Amino acid sequence: MYRFIHFNDEKIDSMLLMELADLTRTLTKDYEYETEFRVHSYLDKSEKRVYVSHFWNHRPVDIMRAGMKSDVFLRALGNIQFTNFPSAIKFYEQVEGYKHPRFIKQLFKLAEDLRIEEECKKIRPGMIKEFTVRRQIYMNYFQSQLTVNVAKSFQLDAIYNLAYILLNTDSPNISYPQLNAQVNEMLPLYRSNLEKLFDATTTAEVADISLQIAELVESYINKDMINDYFHLPQLDAEDVSGQTYSELLRKDPLKNDDQAEESASGDEEVFNEEMKTWHRETSDPGKSFMQFDLEQGTQTDILANEAREGEAGDQALAIVQGSARKSSNKDFSDLQSMESMEIESGKVGTPYGKENKYARPIFLPKVIPSQDEINKYAGYKKNVSLYQKKLKNVIDITLEHKKIQPRTDLLYGRLNKKILRFFTEEQPRLFYKKNEPSNEINAVFSLLIDCSASMQDKMEETKLGITLFHEALKSVKVPHEITGFWEDAGEASEKDQPNYFKKVIDFSTSLHAKSGPEILQLEAEEDNRDGYAIRVCSERLYQRIEEQKFLLIFSDGEPAAYGYSQNGIIDTHEAVQEARKRGIEVFNIFLSMNGVEEEQRKVFQNIYGPYSLVVPSIDKLPDMLFPLLRKLLFQSIR
Repeated sequence: MYRFIHFNDEKIDSMLLMELADLTRTLTKDYEYETEFRVHSYLDKSEKRVYVSHFWNHRPVDIMRAGMKSDVFLRALGNIQFTNFPSAIKFYEQVEGYKHPRFIKQLFKLAEDLRIEEECKKIRPGMIKEFTVRRQIYMNYFQSQLTVNVAKSFQLDAIYNLAYILLNTDSPNISYPQLNAQVNEMLPLYRSNLEKLFDATTTAEVADISLQIAELVESYINKDMINDYFHLPQLDAEDVSGQTYSELLRKDPLKNDDQAEESASGDEEVFNEEMKTWHRETSDPGKSFMQFDLEQGTQTDILANEAREGEAGDQALAIVQGSARKSSNKDFSDLQSMESMEIESGKVGTPYGKENKYARPIFLPKVIPSQDEINKYAGYKKNVSLYQKKLKNVIDITLEHKKIQPRTDLLYGRLNKKILRFFTEEQPRLFYKKNEPSNEINAVFSLLIDCSASMQDKMEETKLGITLFHEALKSVKVPHEITGFWEDAGEASEKDQPNYFKKVIDFSTSLHAKSGPEILQLEAEEDNRDGYAIRVCSERLYQRIEEQKFLLIFSDGEPAAYGYSQNGIIDTHEAVQEARKRGIEVFNIFLSMNGVEEEQRKVFQNIYGPYSLVVPSIDKLPDMLFPLLRKLLFQSIR
């Protein structure tokens, strides 16, 4: 679809984002960490997110990837392992009393990043390449910003740009910018204070030096910085420990994952009973307690009045939070239980992906086609009969050739005339057989049709292409199903997103002679949650016994549903990858009326990789579907 005006329509490279997300989880050793894009790069420990800067966008691919990886290195490894967050919180509180808080925070952020960068390179020398690219790009950027800020008389911005250049230059001779006479007198002293940062080994030392530089600058410059180059996020006490009290409590998942159908009304009577136990090893019979672990049951939203308060005598199975250090000996932290592996895979509680936690399927019943639909389908069938007959003849010839073609290189059977390999190979296979293979194609197809509102002007031509698929597969006796999907935008909410599935052709009736007119019941509806639909339909394909399984998605644009616009591309890509890992070959057929923009091609390449067929004009759909279907059927035969 062509747009007259382009707003901020930045498309996410799903492959790159997933690569960065995997890198984040590997370095943090915490699967709960997520990766997102923001204006500036920083770490949010409370939300467990690493933000990668948009600064690296619209650059050559190798520079962009190296820059984004360097952001992840600094946050997921540098900040988590080498930044002392109590010192950072103390620094944040001290800054409020200064005249230039923006300058001080950004100077501290710059200096701390440079310090932890060196620490990262010490323990992981493989990161040097990305960090070298990072410094080169930022050096060029700050040199250009220095020229701009001097011209605009943004004195403190120019001083900040100079700080980065002085801390990263390879040359001892640096020409200072020409500011007013008073500020020029300060620059040598400013440089000597900056050079103290080279000797800083802790976050606290970086903070102290930054405050000293701030006091120096305040006596010469009155106005704070205008621009933001880096971001120092607001920190709180939870970031010091990294865990809240509730997170420290043991919370093992239940073996089952079902929810109570009825919600709590609020008038339920909750019983709290204290159960004490005693045995001969306890010195005080009334102070110990018995702990029960509930591993099975149905989850409800009924809450007890209050949690049990800890007592001084609670020692057995108690959780202790102290200052003891973890020993490096007998470290079993890398070993995982089966339950934790299930949680990390995201399958517990969200089998259809975290973005579809509140999505629910609604399968519509089949409707008997009307006489008008039967007559109209007969016209569609006539239009595609040429392709259907041609494809059937090619498949029949291939199957016949396969019948008469002998199987060779066997360990037993009829002796082959070529026996030279008896003398040249240790275990020669000299026999063949003329057994006839089955004349049936061992494959199954599932067609998913995007029934979003944007398909309104393409649905009729799409039905013609679907008719070609149905009639061709029916003629060669390949079972298949055809399903339209959409999400009801009017009913969707934050906690409930109903997704409708209209199965016009199912596996059991796909080969019936009179099947087909039901295809005309597909209509353009509302939104499309592609990742969820792919997972739902893949479940049916998993249960099929055929060797080759194909899933084809007909769509005309990227996913769009309630709360799904930002992460829909990522979720759909993950659904495609999950299906392919389980043996389903997934293809996309992108439909367009007036050509395809390069930006849209890139989106579908990110989601489906090279397995996406772009139809630049909807009236050419049958011409482009025929070679695809022929290729897939040949693949199944061989």
